[in-house]
Amino acid sequence: MMKMAADVLTEWMLAVNQGDLERLLALYHENAVLIPTFSNRLLSNPAKIRDYFVTLGSREELSIALHEKTVIIQPLKNEIYGVTGIYCWRFLLEGELLSFEARFSYLLDLALSRPILHHHSSQIPRTL
Repeated sequence: MMKMAADVLTEWMLAVNQGDLERLLALYHENAVLIPTFSNRLLSNPAKIRDYFVTLGSREELSIALHEKTVIIQPLKNEIYGVTGIYCWRFLLEGELLSFEARFSYLLDLALSRPILHHHSSQIPRTL
């Protein structure tokens, strides 16, 4: 069990950057909902979440970097926290390294061994 909300975010990013699918998936509760950055679907079961990360993980040079100054951790009740911020996905597409800025939010229950209950990530739209 992880003790701090920031630890979950760090563990999640390490798993992505190290290509460790099982470690990544172990953070998601069996009833978690993922609204992913690169899909228009709501993923609400472990198989769909796995499929998404398998596909994303097949991208060459996949990495993610956190904009640390954007992170906001909100204690909600007992061991439940909201975590929001901005990160940047990077991967090769047709031989070019592309970056995708995305905002994220997590709902975590730190009393659980698999603390991610909800994860929403979306590309930051261009402003008007």
